[in-house]
Amino acid sequence: MKELLDKFENKDPEIVFEWSDSETDAKGWVVINSLRGGAAGGGTRMRKGLDKREVESLAKTMEVKFTVSGPPIGGAKSGINFDPNDPRKEGVLRRWYKAVRPLLKNYYGTGGDLNVDEIHEVIPMTEDEGIWHPQEGVFMGHYQPNEAQKIKKISQLRNGVIKVIEDPKFSPDVERKFVVADMITGYGVAESVRHYYSTYHNNDLKGKKVIVQGWGNVGAAGAYYLAKEGAKIVGIIDRVGGLINKDGFSFEEIKDLFLKKDGNKLVADNMMSFDEVNEKIWSVPADIFIPCAASRLITRDQIDQMIENGMEVISSGANVPFADSEIFFGPIADYTDKQISVIPDFISNCGMARVFGYLMQDDVAMTDEAIFSDTSVTIEKAIKAAHSTNSDTKNIAKTAFEIALKKLV
Repeated sequence: MKELLDKFENKDPEIVFEWSDSETDAKGWVVINSLRGGAAGGGTRMRKGLDKREVESLAKTMEVKFTVSGPPIGGAKSGINFDPNDPRKEGVLRRWYKAVRPLLKNYYGTGGDLNVDEIHEVIPMTEDEGIWHPQEGVFMGHYQPNEAQKIKKISQLRNGVIKVIEDPKFSPDVERKFVVADMITGYGVAESVRHYYSTYHNNDLKGKKVIVQGWGNVGAAGAYYLAKEGAKIVGIIDRVGGLINKDGFSFEEIKDLFLKKDGNKLVADNMMSFDEVNEKIWSVPADIFIPCAASRLITRDQIDQMIENGMEVISSGANVPFADSEIFFGPIADYTDKQISVIPDFISNCGMARVFGYLMQDDVAMTDEAIFSDTSVTIEKAIKAAHSTNSDTKNIAKTAFEIALKKLV
């Protein structure tokens, strides 16, 4: 696996597009790792301090993810080095999408990512540039549809991603009109844990204790779906603070915390400060950890504390959650994978990529059940493939990487 990984990591990307904004100091990059299958896909993120290296590593991560989620295309990513809280953000994004329009029309598909919203920013801004859908480049480059097929696939993409969830099985509150894009990634993280226990332990989630890092769409939704399956959320750490309840919050309490969140922020009475919760949470006895905040946060010391207190499995809601400098599999990730079960990010958080892949197929069902079940089945297949290669509860991530890399290298 290490040899395959080194070869994949060290290969130069096929295309690197660099942009300097004419009106601000913003800089941006599209990195297309390869045009495997004629196209490449990956979202648009914005943060102050972002650099080309980060975008390149995320493009490679996307390429691995597509081996699970489909379609069989190359990985890409857009990144803009700019403060997303700056009031000039909208203008920066609009000029960015104008600049990358030729790529998005022909062979590159994008979406939302860190600090860039799929529904309110990516879709309307790309439409204003004459792009039928942010994924247009993928189905033009990979599927090469005729005009009728193009219209149908675009309709499915437009309607599916922003489809209001009407089935109470998948929505915390049908009156609030949550859409598929709000919930699917967190749902996939929760389903990866459910399929892990079913496959490796012939067990369910009832009574399993969970620590959640991050309370944005992924962490909050992941916690909601885990609690719905009977797991007990015992700790939540967010950038503004956190909560600990060693006996576990009830499902209704978690649902209430989900509905009260302010954007990506946890809102709760009697919330502990970040410093206090960060000091205590890693030693709270728990079985499951879902890191769903920023990348590269989890330290070796935090891992050791969680393992000492009974941690069984980590399911990565964030891309590359361990505080390693390597693109994929640094020393902390390697150490953790050897000690306990680690479900890698390209399986556990592939929900949105899978939804795009599902909606690009011909004549798919557009129901909540069909869309969510398709993501669940995709994740289940990947976990069972790893299990059939290596049934041990350790080295799951390493096994899954090897399966993926053999398709790419």
